[in-house]
Amino acid sequence: MKILFISDVYFPRVNGVSTSMETFRHNLRLLGHTVHVIAPDYRKPSADETDILRVPARSVPFDPEDRLMSYRWVMAQRDKLRLEQYDLIHIQTPFVAHYLGTRLARLFGIPCVETYHTFFEEYLYHYIPFIPKKIMRFAAKRFSRHQGNSLDGMVVPSNPMLRILKAYGITTPMEVIPTGIEPASFVLGDRAAFRRDHGIPQERPMLLFVGRVAHEKNIEFLIDVVDRVRQAVPTVLLVIAGEGPALESLSRDVNRLGLNANVMFIGYLDRHATLNSCYRAADVFVFSSRTETQGLVLLEAMAQGVPVVSTAELGTRDVLREGLGVHIAQEDVTDFAGKVVRVLNDATMGDDLGAAGRAYAHEWSASQQAKRMLALYRAVLDATRRPEDANAGPAGSITSGRTPIAVPPPLP
Repeated sequence: MKILFISDVYFPRVNGVSTSMETFRHNLRLLGHTVHVIAPDYRKPSADETDILRVPARSVPFDPEDRLMSYRWVMAQRDKLRLEQYDLIHIQTPFVAHYLGTRLARLFGIPCVETYHTFFEEYLYHYIPFIPKKIMRFAAKRFSRHQGNSLDGMVVPSNPMLRILKAYGITTPMEVIPTGIEPASFVLGDRAAFRRDHGIPQERPMLLFVGRVAHEKNIEFLIDVVDRVRQAVPTVLLVIAGEGPALESLSRDVNRLGLNANVMFIGYLDRHATLNSCYRAADVFVFSSRTETQGLVLLEAMAQGVPVVSTAELGTRDVLREGLGVHIAQEDVTDFAGKVVRVLNDATMGDDLGAAGRAYAHEWSASQQAKRMLALYRAVLDATRRPEDANAGPAGSITSGRTPIAVPPPLP
């Protein structure tokens, strides 16, 4: 099968969408399929530029990390793209990529699916603050419904997100297929080296957050948690690995609370080089996002045997199981900080929790999720086959009447 991914973001821009795309792309290629990518030009290459068409792009207001691709430039390449004879287009983001993907799919006479990576109802108002939150939520719902119903199939990373999209009125067939964990995530990092390289004493209690430093990640809550934890563990250190538009605001919070000695911002890390060591260096991984459609970093931390304390909201409810690598906390400073302190003060508890999490993370196989994605692609192709192509094989389990997609069951 020959698949075209189209996305408004991809490496070297680091975020969950880029990671998910790379994971599926790698595993689909291992299964013998061809995956090409259309993504913005960031004016510096990623680690692997094979089969990537980089599109001229300009900066985005309110979000300087991202780029707005040129729709016109891509459409000028449509004849070249047609010659590639793609079987299916898989859109990864809902901006220029969505409209390019649906337009090219119609021109080429092939189906189009999209992954709903981001919970926009709890996202957009952070970046357009001058419009009331209620209006932005209403607009996000209509936006998602309109786009979702223009597709032949949708991929959703978690069951809670699936229920939300159905409530929006999306009738396109949808399937829950989370991003899996690569074997490389289980290669234990070098705890001592990471701490040494960042000037962190080997015995200092270290908390870790990995992810985009964005308002919707609720990192300000973690700052408040550290303020409470230091009352019991004065030397505690929260390391924040990532970059993003909330960095300045969070730095002000740290200064206001007098936490400069207890919080360290270290920017993005190369996931192929130092990220595992960063996870491994932590005593507790902490997470409190309200908007995750999955929460892959939680599984990555567990794969390194690091105990997790996290809230369980939206997509993370599908990932987290109390005692399997995690103590689930409420979004309450006292409750969350109390669970962190207990793990920090009880080495046996932390070791047992980390070991259970590492075993649990093995259940989330990237190769298995890629096989489920292929099953979805085949079902969509069967369902959208033209009547004159009926002799090409039996119809799949979905039809233009929007019946459910039959793919292998999700992981527990």
